[in-house]
Amino acid sequence: MPTTTTTLALKEWGAVAHALLAGRQTVLLRKGGIHEKAFAVAGSPGGFVLFPTVAHSHAQRVRPEHADLLPLGAADVGDDQLFIRCGLTLVDTVAVSRPERLPEIADLHIWTDASVTADRVEFRPKRPLQVLVVRAVALPEPVVIPRLDAYGGCRSWVDVPVAWDGRSGTQAVDEARLAADAARVQRVCA
Repeated sequence: MPTTTTTLALKEWGAVAHALLAGRQTVLLRKGGIHEKAFAVAGSPGGFVLFPTVAHSHAQRVRPEHADLLPLGAADVGDDQLFIRCGLTLVDTVAVSRPERLPEIADLHIWTDASVTADRVEFRPKRPLQVLVVRAVALPEPVVIPRLDAYGGCRSWVDVPVAWDGRSGTQAVDEARLAADAARVQRVCA
């Protein structure tokens, strides 16, 4: 029986995948899912891919200068198929102890301040918010996978039939910028 290679995928807005690959974003803000057992695996050298999602509400949650990314993200999420195009490895993970300072790193992501507050800071208030500084890599070729019911639900992580070694592809942002962004996030948020 043939074996299917799978890679761990983090559910995230399709527009965010495009922002990461365009160098407009270098961080993810997460609560849900990062404490799941799978997150330890995601921090491994092999990395993980982004599983694109889309919702009408994303338009109100993205700053206007990044609205052009919304149709690109939406195009990756069809009724029957999804396009996986972005791989990530972790550069740093910073627990946010000063959420009032998050606007100081707004240029590192595409979300509005109101969205960060409502969807990240106030969501599950007893759980700590984490800023993940990530190295984004455009996969050598986007991978088209079927959209299955098995991928649904309120899970942050899913296994997808994508073979990615955590390195191959084109890195979006150079290491010097990633190091500077990680140091800045540490200064501002920790």
